[in-house]
Amino acid sequence: MKKLSISEVLASYKHFGSSYNQCVRYVRIFKYSSSKNIIVMARLKGIIKLEGTLDNLTFYKGKEGYLVKTKSGVSKERIQNDPAFERTRENGSEFGRSASSGKLLRTSARNLMIKAKDNRVSSRVTQVMTKIKNFDTSSIRGERNVATGLATPEGKAALKGFDFNNRAVLSAVLFAPFSVDGSTGEISIPNLTPTNDIAYPSGATHVSFTSAFLKVDFDTTENAIEYSPTVNIPIDSTSASQTLTPAGVPTGTGNDVFLLLVEFFQEINGVQYPLKNGAYNVLNIVEVA
Repeated sequence: MKKLSISEVLASYKHFGSSYNQCVRYVRIFKYSSSKNIIVMARLKGIIKLEGTLDNLTFYKGKEGYLVKTKSGVSKERIQNDPAFERTRENGSEFGRSASSGKLLRTSARNLMIKAKDNRVSSRVTQVMTKIKNFDTSSIRGERNVATGLATPEGKAALKGFDFNNRAVLSAVLFAPFSVDGSTGEISIPNLTPTNDIAYPSGATHVSFTSAFLKVDFDTTENAIEYSPTVNIPIDSTSASQTLTPAGVPTGTGNDVFLLLVEFFQEINGVQYPLKNGAYNVLNIVEVA
């Protein structure tokens, strides 16, 4: 593997002149080696922030800041046709199916998800779908899929309990036991005492519960969803049983997915406002069948 020094990497930026070298404070180099190609990635910190492509360099913004990398020498045509990249094509095909299944789930639950999600929910859903795909033990490599994986107990278990907002997970917010009726989608929370059974954020005065019964077919992409009326109660020491019953049973084929949404509000002069724009809200897949 060829080892590049920082000075060699900086030399590739000759288009910018010496002033650019002066503004670069830190460069972290990663090296990737194959039989014919070396890719170098660097992280930039300075007054110049770039995005785009220049010669064989690609500048982009990532989670760790502004990054730059050299282009790979492997062409798209080679990856698509060279027998040496057969495993790459298989992995890419399966990843594409998993990503599409994740998008289908997010789209199906969109009306609830817009009230409770984090900024990495898309990638986290895809990660779960990839795991579920691995439980498909009947399809050949490159053809494994989420629909077949979800037909297994392990696949259903992987999806159950998924939180769409990783800043507010159900297990850390709702401590009261609840049950799910698989035939109707009804969620029952007996003897709920908000001040004791809910970890509510500071400033919250009310909490709302909504359930949903989703039927989604990850093979045909057909989906249908039914929602329960929203139950809104004050956060106090009153104990009462809460029942969330969807308006009906969705039609179609595929898997049954049951969701629970928990929202927090602050009441001011008789009007309830979402607390911190929903940052503390919970959306969880409580059961999968």
